[in-house]
Amino acid sequence: MLFAGPLFTPAMGLGDAVSSFQAGPVLLASRRGQRGHQHMTIALESSHQTAFSQDRLSGTSRSHAIDRWIYVFTAASIIAIVLTGFIPDSLAKIAGIKAGQLPPFPLVLHVHAVLMGSFLLLLLAQTVLVATGKCAWHMQIGIAAMILVPAILVTGLVLVPTIYHNVWNAAHNGPAPVRQQLLPVVPILEDILLAQLRVAVLFTIFMWIALRARRRDPGLHKRLILLAAAIPLPAALDRIHWLPTTFPNSFLTTDIYTLLAVSPLFLWDLARNHAVHRAYVIFAAFFVPVSAVLYALWDTPIWHATARRIMGV
Repeated sequence: MLFAGPLFTPAMGLGDAVSSFQAGPVLLASRRGQRGHQHMTIALESSHQTAFSQDRLSGTSRSHAIDRWIYVFTAASIIAIVLTGFIPDSLAKIAGIKAGQLPPFPLVLHVHAVLMGSFLLLLLAQTVLVATGKCAWHMQIGIAAMILVPAILVTGLVLVPTIYHNVWNAAHNGPAPVRQQLLPVVPILEDILLAQLRVAVLFTIFMWIALRARRRDPGLHKRLILLAAAIPLPAALDRIHWLPTTFPNSFLTTDIYTLLAVSPLFLWDLARNHAVHRAYVIFAAFFVPVSAVLYALWDTPIWHATARRIMGV
């Protein structure tokens, strides 16, 4: 996530842990190897494996329109929030560049914006394909996410320090009016770095778990993909200036708006399943402690000093 530019957004060994977390009844069987050694094999019951990837819904049939289209609605809502935040902000910045009041956008910003936009369009297309029953296309096109996600992460890691150093240099070496205007912005960017690090960590974890579960547990896969896509939403939300906000003093309202964006999906799941789906348990298990660190460090001297060491200034 990047608040001074476009959105910022897996590679970690969580597969085994997630598999353990999701594991159901197993059958243990022993066999004797060629040299008389005992070997243990663990097999998932086929009957449980079939039921494991299905939701346990109450009420009407699973084919009910809302059950299929709630995911399309959530993906479309995320895109609508991004467009609401970024279009007016981008137009204002372009006008400032043409007037000579702002420096041109760095190239990596354009690349990152295209990648993030492609990811959001892919997200919407994937939910529509499933809602319309074109699951084979969904699986084929989904391979693109394995390229887009690492590319988004890499460009974000380049873009964040690029924006920070541009502002830092102008705030300390630019003309007096520029220094006066940008010096108060530097600490805000340092706090934003905390939010950007949270996005990088959580987006990576949730996408990793979701992609690993795409065949084993489609229900977990589709929910965590959408929850992962919501993680960078603060970048757009803090550009919607008519929303009441506690930013930059606190990140509280931004997080509330982010959770509200995915609340229709959560509430519908709760009503249909009469239980909290494990996707939300996984989400909370990572989101809550990582966010607690963010709130504890936000706008503290120790964090500002740490942020400057991270940025090498």
